[in-house]
Amino acid sequence: MSGGMRTYLELMRYGNCLMAGFAALIGVAIAFNILTGAVAPPTSSSLPGPFPISSAGLVFLVVFLVSGAGNAVNDYFDVEIDAINRPERPIPSGRVGTKEALYFSLVLFSLGSVLGFLINPVCGLIALFNSLLLIFYAKTLKGTPFFGNLSIGYLTGSTFLFGASVFGIRGLEALSVLFLLAALATTAREVVKDIEDMEGDKKEGADTLPIRIGARRAGYLAVFIGVLAVFLSPLPYLLEVLGPRFLYLVSLADLGFFAAIYQLLVKNNPTKSSKLFKLAMLFALISFLAGA
Repeated sequence: MSGGMRTYLELMRYGNCLMAGFAALIGVAIAFNILTGAVAPPTSSSLPGPFPISSAGLVFLVVFLVSGAGNAVNDYFDVEIDAINRPERPIPSGRVGTKEALYFSLVLFSLGSVLGFLINPVCGLIALFNSLLLIFYAKTLKGTPFFGNLSIGYLTGSTFLFGASVFGIRGLEALSVLFLLAALATTAREVVKDIEDMEGDKKEGADTLPIRIGARRAGYLAVFIGVLAVFLSPLPYLLEVLGPRFLYLVSLADLGFFAAIYQLLVKNNPTKSSKLFKLAMLFALISFLAGA
């Protein structure tokens, strides 16, 4: 039984699920700090009360389950490709049947959505929408140029948004700008990753944006989205959502984005560019936490 449990955790890619869950908890913490007036003095009616420990625990669990379900259903649709590229994965190795993987993912999606509604209707709707999007992504969007990249951008940003939705619509409003910045930065990096994987994707017959329009044009689009994220990065400070510490630290993230753009456009090195995008996003996350 324990071996079976480990196999299903491997199917979920539990390490990624843990990271997503912690990202959602960061969303809860940032929204709580914003709503309790770390930047602007709150009115008594706007105070969210004490930190919602039980709801935060549910947030972590929902994100863990839904993320795991997304990974499992992804492997279900990718079984033929994984049989060649990742034969050690649970489904192609025969440790989990294809139907079992599908049913397992649907149970996780359902459980995650129900628990989301137990927090509040906003959390429930986001959990349900993201569950349906993850299924649609695995079946269709992943093979669609750019729309697949956009989906990953949205899903990454929505992890923080989901944490903030513990506080209902107020939480969504508090973190909407941060969601936008995270979604833009992630989308840009996803396009860069497609440029990096272009040769391998061609051999597999994949249809990505760089294959469809060429690496150079796809690079220009990634740069445009990245520059847009940098241009909008002061917004949380200007809107008085985050304090001056955010502005200082996000400038380091912006430098990282420019370095990533330089590596892509001038040095024609998408691998290094992708790593720098990831590093810049880490600095942006730190700036969100520090500024709240």
